[in-house]
Amino acid sequence: MTKEELNYFKDLILEKRNGLLKNIKDWKNSDSDDSDNSETQYSFHMADQGTDAMEKEKKYYFASLNGGLLYDLDQALERIENGAYGVCTECNQPISKERLEAVPHALKCIKCKASEEMSR
Repeated sequence: MTKEELNYFKDLILEKRNGLLKNIKDWKNSDSDDSDNSETQYSFHMADQGTDAMEKEKKYYFASLNGGLLYDLDQALERIENGAYGVCTECNQPISKERLEAVPHALKCIKCKASEEMSR
């Protein structure tokens, strides 16, 4: 992969990473906003408490998913730095640029990933 291509994918990964960090920050801010409103007139109604609990659970779930994706993006940045980016960890063949466009943190080429999915 050329230096220009690596820089392109590095920029793409950093853009996705910054978007995730913004989303996580927004969720944390909305979570603190929710706790400020805990003394509303409806706060003791069971249905409202259940809804509030479900909303908090969803926020934590999405934050957890995005935390995992953030880790994957950071690992991809490390692979760019150490020269291993864009090479399938399974067959050591280059990962197509189209696949990296769609999933910039991909570890496997489409053939190896499909094979992995079929074996599940």
